[in-house]
Amino acid sequence: MQDALTTWPKFRSQHPRILLLTSQYFLIGELEAACKRLGVEHLFLDLGTKEMDLDTFVTQMTDVLTTFKPDFVLTVNHLGVDREGILAQLLNRYDVPLASWFVDNPHLILNAYQHLFEARTALFTWDADTIDSLGRMGFKHVFHLPLGADPSRLTPRRTVPVDVWRAPISFVGNSMLTKTVKRLEAARPTERLLQNGITMAREFSDSGEPLAEAFLYKNHPELVPEFEALLHPARKQAYLTFITWQATLLYRLDCVARILPFAPLIVGDPGWQSLLKDADGWRYHPELSYYDDLPDFYPLSKINFNCTSQQMKGAVNQRVFDVPTCNAFLLTDHRKQMEDLFEPETEIVFYRHPDAIPGLIERYLHDDVARQRVAAAARKRVLAQHTYDHRMTSLMESMRQTFG
Repeated sequence: MQDALTTWPKFRSQHPRILLLTSQYFLIGELEAACKRLGVEHLFLDLGTKEMDLDTFVTQMTDVLTTFKPDFVLTVNHLGVDREGILAQLLNRYDVPLASWFVDNPHLILNAYQHLFEARTALFTWDADTIDSLGRMGFKHVFHLPLGADPSRLTPRRTVPVDVWRAPISFVGNSMLTKTVKRLEAARPTERLLQNGITMAREFSDSGEPLAEAFLYKNHPELVPEFEALLHPARKQAYLTFITWQATLLYRLDCVARILPFAPLIVGDPGWQSLLKDADGWRYHPELSYYDDLPDFYPLSKINFNCTSQQMKGAVNQRVFDVPTCNAFLLTDHRKQMEDLFEPETEIVFYRHPDAIPGLIERYLHDDVARQRVAAAARKRVLAQHTYDHRMTSLMESMRQTFG
């Protein structure tokens, strides 16, 4: 039984008090801004990026919890939660629920954490396909919460357009080349796992299986003993992430190859220069600032092209919300969950297979009216249902219903 001196009543006010744990992920800023607009009392706790000794961490967290007295703690992708479970034990002591919103594959993150069930936890996942699998892991409270947009942040900064950004079609995204190499270095797989991993990545990309681990166990049982022999959870996680990101690399490269005849502008990491070094007719631009550049960039392309990461085979990514919010047109790959968010053809235009990409580009590249009509309808839908104010309202209500 909890000590009355170390706990306090929860969810007694109209709006909950929320402790936001800092992270390097951009989304925490959107959530803080949404709290301000909604009139929600919140505290933004910056734990910093440096290692912190145990006593300092416990003292700081104890002071914040007992002084601010939150109704729950909110983090994104479990960032700010230590992997050893110290925070979970503190939250359990003070009977403070934890809300963790995953906007990347939770299975590529959670396996590295201990004491996952120490605190009362609700998981929010941007991908409905992961709800059942998280339940099988033992999480009792799992909710679907898609991404969204913050129209107040996605606003133009410039009065004069940047002419070099103009393009008939553009793609903004990571090549995944460096990321894939780094995951291999972290996994330190055997030569057999390495060679088969490259093959598996292509098979995984073509499969309907949303999780690399399930795909490995089901389709390559002969490799399971070597995978299990990696022993350390971090190495296993790195290997599964390698398969997922290598699958994304191959998929994106195939999709981007279909837009090359249309003189695209590709914005991202230098990996694109290596992957497309023998291709003609495209331009490269280094990565742009999410807040300072992209709101001005998107409207300068007739078509903004999108091909989603293979870590999310059913969910939609951030660009599906951001591009129309910036009054621009998007051509994206089909994801089964998008039809619950947007009306096909009217509010969103998608291809189900890369072979359909050139035809859709031909159709919309020369139809200004159609592009403007779809972009306007999509923006109207985002403003009505898919802002981060909507997402925070939904999250708070789920926490109240679950732990109130």
